[in-house]
Amino acid sequence: MSEAHATSPATFKIGGEFEINRLGFGAMRITGRGIWGPPADHDEVIRTLRRLPELGVNFIDTADSYGPNVSEELIHEALHPYGAKLLVATKAGLTRSGPDQWAPRGDREYLIKQALDSRKRLDVEQIDLWQLHRIDPKVPRDEQFATVKYLIDEGIVRHVGLSEVSMDDIVAASKVFKVSTVQNRFNLIDRGSEGVLDHCTAQGIGFIPWFPLAAGDLTQPGGLVDSIAKAHNATAGQIALAWLLKRSPIILPIPGTSKVKHLEENIAALKIQLTDAEMKALNAA
Repeated sequence: MSEAHATSPATFKIGGEFEINRLGFGAMRITGRGIWGPPADHDEVIRTLRRLPELGVNFIDTADSYGPNVSEELIHEALHPYGAKLLVATKAGLTRSGPDQWAPRGDREYLIKQALDSRKRLDVEQIDLWQLHRIDPKVPRDEQFATVKYLIDEGIVRHVGLSEVSMDDIVAASKVFKVSTVQNRFNLIDRGSEGVLDHCTAQGIGFIPWFPLAAGDLTQPGGLVDSIAKAHNATAGQIALAWLLKRSPIILPIPGTSKVKHLEENIAALKIQLTDAEMKALNAA
C-alpha cells in the first residue's frame, strides 16, 4: 500500500488566500513534560518536523506559550526558510508560570509584544496566521479585538483567528476584523462546540479542533470506535481523525506528536474512508 500523504483530502484556504492541506500538525507536544521546557529527545523532534513537508503537511499550529517559546524555536530550527507553501500559525494570550500552568493575559502591551517576539523567533516578515489564544476575562473583550486589529493594520500579522470562543465572541470579533479561523476543543467525545462549528461552516471560517484524537470509552474493546477501527485495520486515533475530516469540509485537525512513527500513523488516517453508516453511528455516539 502506498504511503499516505496529506494532500489526500480536499484543501482549505485560510482567509480565502492560503491554501493548505486539511490535516495539519499541532506543535504543542514537541516541548517538555507539562508543555514546559525543551523536549526529552531534541533530535527526534527535529526529524518529526522535517518529515512534515515530505508527507504533504503544510499547516503547523504552535503558540508562544508552548515551552514557552520552545515550540516556535524548534520549528524555526527544523524548517526555516519555510517556503511559500508552508503556513506556520501561532498564538498569544496565555502566560506560563510552570509545567501545566496557564493563565490568560490580553492587555494591549502584552499581546503586541508577544506577536512581535513570535515574528522574530519564527524569523518571518509577517505572521501568516496569528490567533488570540484566549479572551482574557480581566480585559474588555473589545479592547482585545482592537489590539488584534492593530496587529493587522501594522502588517505584523496577515490573518487572525480566535481560540476557545463562543458564537457571540466570533460575531463580535467579526465586526472588528475578519475571523479566518476558530480553534476550539472538539472531538468524538467532546462536542460542546457543535454550534460554533456549524456557524464556522456556514461562514467559511476554518475550524481547528484541538485534542482531536480523544475518543474515551468508545475505544473500549467491543466499543463503537474499536469495532470500526478493526474493520478498517486502523487505530482508534485514526478513526477519530477520519471522522473529523468527514464531519465538515472546514475542519482542520492538528494532531500533534514528538515522534516520526506516530506522525506517520496519524497521516495514514487519510486512507480511511468511513461509510455513511459508520458516520451515522459515530455522530450518534
